[in-house]
Amino acid sequence: MQGVFVDGKRPKSKKAIKEAIARDPHSVRIQATSLIGREFDGLASELPEGTRVSFVGPDPYLSRKFYGTIRKVGGRLKVA
Repeated sequence: MQGVFVDGKRPKSKKAIKEAIARDPHSVRIQATSLIGREFDGLASELPEGTRVSFVGPDPYLSRKFYGTIRKVGGRLKVA
């Protein structure tokens, strides 16, 4: 599970992430949390086509209140 930042801050809900990606995908940053894995780390807008990221929030280390996925399909980002 990876972390997410919206405009440099932890989002309060999955809805906040969906809204931010719809408004400006460059405002959403995906945080790699694995020490030994090959996870995507960077702006959501730069997510490679076909990649799926599972996230937890608001903080993957301290508070796991919501879960979801971000994936890029057909050049569009989708949050589920």
